[in-house]
Amino acid sequence: MPVEFLTHEQKEKYGRFSEKPTPEQLNKYFWFDDRDRYIISQMRGSHNQLGFAIQLGTVRFLGTFLSRPINVPKNVSLYVSEQLNINSNVLSLYTNERTTRNHAQEIKRIYNYKDFTEQPHHWRLLRWLYTRAWVSAERPSVLFDLATAKCIENKILLPGVTVMERLIAQIRDRANTRLWRKLASLPNHPQREMLENLLLSDSTTNKKSNLDVLRKPPVRITVTGLLKAIERYENFCEIGSIEWSTAGIPMGRILALARYASMARAQTIERMNDERRIATLVSFVIVFTIRAKDNVIEIMEILFSDLFRKANNKGTQKRLRTIKDLDAAARKLKDICTLLLDENIIDADIRKTIFATYPKKMVKESLEKVHHLTEPPDITVPYKELFKNYSTIRRVLPKLLSLLHFQSTPSGQHVLEAWNFLAETENKSGRNKYLGAPLKGMSTSWKKLVLKGPNHRIDRCAYTFWTIEQFIESLKRHDIFTDPSEKYCDPREQLLQGEEWESIKPHILRTLGWSSSAKQALQDLAIKLDETYRKVQKDLKENEYVRIENNRIILSPLDKLEEPKSLKKLRKQVHFLMPHADLPELILELHQWIPFLDAFTHISEGNSRVKDLSISMCAVLISQACNIGLEPVTQAGVPALEYDRLTWVEQNYFRAETITEANNALVSYHSKMKLTQILGTGEVASADGLRFVTHDKAAHSGPNPKYFGVGRGVTYYNYTSDQFTGLHGIVIPGTIRDSLRLLELVLEQSTEVQPKEIMTDTAGYSDIIFGLFALLGYQFSPRIADIGSSRFWRMDGTADYGDLNTISRHKIRTDLIVRYWDDFMRIAGSLQIGKVNPTQLIQALQRGGKPTMLGRAIGEFGRIFKTQHNLLFITDPAYRRKILTQLNRGESRHSLARALMYGKKGILHQNYREGQEDQLGALGLVVNAIVVWNTRYMEAALDTIQENDVVIDKKDIQRLSPVGHEHINIVGRYSFHLPEEVENGSLRPLIKIEEK
Repeated sequence: MPVEFLTHEQKEKYGRFSEKPTPEQLNKYFWFDDRDRYIISQMRGSHNQLGFAIQLGTVRFLGTFLSRPINVPKNVSLYVSEQLNINSNVLSLYTNERTTRNHAQEIKRIYNYKDFTEQPHHWRLLRWLYTRAWVSAERPSVLFDLATAKCIENKILLPGVTVMERLIAQIRDRANTRLWRKLASLPNHPQREMLENLLLSDSTTNKKSNLDVLRKPPVRITVTGLLKAIERYENFCEIGSIEWSTAGIPMGRILALARYASMARAQTIERMNDERRIATLVSFVIVFTIRAKDNVIEIMEILFSDLFRKANNKGTQKRLRTIKDLDAAARKLKDICTLLLDENIIDADIRKTIFATYPKKMVKESLEKVHHLTEPPDITVPYKELFKNYSTIRRVLPKLLSLLHFQSTPSGQHVLEAWNFLAETENKSGRNKYLGAPLKGMSTSWKKLVLKGPNHRIDRCAYTFWTIEQFIESLKRHDIFTDPSEKYCDPREQLLQGEEWESIKPHILRTLGWSSSAKQALQDLAIKLDETYRKVQKDLKENEYVRIENNRIILSPLDKLEEPKSLKKLRKQVHFLMPHADLPELILELHQWIPFLDAFTHISEGNSRVKDLSISMCAVLISQACNIGLEPVTQAGVPALEYDRLTWVEQNYFRAETITEANNALVSYHSKMKLTQILGTGEVASADGLRFVTHDKAAHSGPNPKYFGVGRGVTYYNYTSDQFTGLHGIVIPGTIRDSLRLLELVLEQSTEVQPKEIMTDTAGYSDIIFGLFALLGYQFSPRIADIGSSRFWRMDGTADYGDLNTISRHKIRTDLIVRYWDDFMRIAGSLQIGKVNPTQLIQALQRGGKPTMLGRAIGEFGRIFKTQHNLLFITDPAYRRKILTQLNRGESRHSLARALMYGKKGILHQNYREGQEDQLGALGLVVNAIVVWNTRYMEAALDTIQENDVVIDKKDIQRLSPVGHEHINIVGRYSFHLPEEVENGSLRPLIKIEEK
């Protein structure tokens, strides 16, 4: 890697005050205790005391001494001088170089600061850095910042910037060389040849290399697509990565190399030295063998689920089409039965009377029609339509049964036995090969179809479909799993266990604020719940919004929140003052304020930069966010905007982790702005889904006629702070229940803004979700559409809550909570440190609506917090208003996102999950860019209004929104040139109101 990886700006900031310390930083680094003050007081003269104190605070804050100690921000000298009761002006007298050097040496001696090369501290730092570089794939600039922080923490004086930069480069090189050597030693000679063959291609025919072919999974959810996925997995298995032991090699490093191999050109990998080339290909095969298997299972799951869904739909449609014929036949039979019951007709004449009106042939036809068009009440399976797909299933089932190997939990054991039995029958022949087939768990409806005749002979078609149905359901709830796997593993095995859990348990309990005693924790919760009940009961009669009728809560809707004239006027004034800008100009101007586009780094070369990369990156972001492709942002003759350049940048710089880092930079900058602090605290956030129709080839998608019509689509489930910024987003195929993915959305976000109160719509909650959020220290506040149907739970069965007694009859099973308390803490700890995937864990706990005992216990725990939320929801209009306001903020971001993604009719054309996440991540990033840009110019507009002696009500400011876009050119050809005053660091001039 290059020795010099820091930018000029980063070098300038190293060991210096790049900006004024915050009040929190001043309190932490420049506050002096009694010992400090005594030492400071020993200096001769007030200017020496002040200078010594500032040097002491500076070395604590920066990790080094300044060559001119008095060159500190004004707020530092004022803060220190006020503490010491010294006039800050005397600092100008602190200029004697010998004195400042002596003071620095005194501070080193008294406070035990070490020179950078002093042993053994230097060796310990190198060991820590090497371990960090070996374990993680962090960029050199990140490692540089970590090393700097480590030195400050351990009182090691920082060296020169070049020394530290070279040290980081050398350590990373050593770690990389060791990694390549270890990985390159895994394959044997035949396997190395197969790896090298992945790079081969025919340049004369422009044929793709084998690596290019294996990189991308099949697209279509069809039998052909599944067969191609199976063939791809078999190609990976042929290389034999299952034989390689990666023990002692960090998986994060393997994943990073595999990610590079999945994006780099085959020719680039081919030019690497032997060890690095083989190591890169080994990593690719290790990771993508697992992903290829997951891809097979995913397509199988979707394809088989679709077969059952379509069979149900076709059965329903067919029944609707024949309903008239059925009605006609049933009416005739009704008339015949009426004649049979007519006592005026003697028994001897009954047949003659019936056949006189209804000929025998007509009666037979009616009976046959009813028989044909109706199903027995105990058969609920749409077998007629379903069984037509048997030949389709047989095209893929033998390969699936032989290629894929699964395990199960105890509750899924009978399903796995049936699946394995099907696999065994592939090698059998004869009429009795289904003899002894496992039937455990088979419903009466299926038994009618599977067991034929008096001897209960197995119908192979029906048995196959029953097994597939059970298998897919068990797979979804993780009762059936496979190892290794990223998506279909057993989440329970990923939880903290044994010594690992015992060692971290005290820290987890302390961090989350829970007692190790379940009884103590429940006692505190019982008191709080009881107090909440009694307060609500006391205030119930004065609450005009809520009443109880027929043992149900009736909650009146909130009144419309009126807008005062002052708010309307302020909003209009701010809107008038906002300057106009093209979208690219906005992004590039924002980059001047905060270099967030620098977060987009080269996938392999780390800090490799090219001229005007920010312009190229801006164009790529717009092409993705607006769904327009690269053509509209390409400009011939402009090197940074040439098509080939943009394609190269998109392939090497644009990916999920760089989008996340850029977004984190924007959120951090925005959260510190003056107007932002008025709009929201950052302690509240909401989650909601934005739906997109996908291209019909998209594998990562799902059906939902309500949102996608006859096609398929995805949901971009995103997380919005009360400051209007998007914190995180994940892509969900189709529209599965939001609550499944909510915890994953919250825990995976990595911005500085860390909300503690989470709001969702009705679809986002369940008892288990309430329980898990409570365990992790979050307040979960969903909007409940029908509060009357929601249950209220109590912990004290004998407590008298007056009018609330009729709705609080259900008692929480505290015995379950006590029994599983240690498991609660283990789950919370595993989730907090990212040991287990939250969505997979919830699926395993819920088991498709039949929760495990542990899941039931967490649900019981969640009912405590759900009841507290419900009580607050019905009694506090301000609480309901707060939830509604936050959800509306999320909706306003969605409206802006819709306006941005105008290309291709808003249809998402990415076929794979990674591509969808990258594109929608870019959309979220550009929405945040607009929010940040608007916020800063709204600040300027408010300042301008106040400069004209206009008094603004803070409540009016709180109701402003930075998601407006009428003044931003989103559609059309774009300008990537900033106005001169903006390039020079100034803001654009605001529009004058009189000009409007």
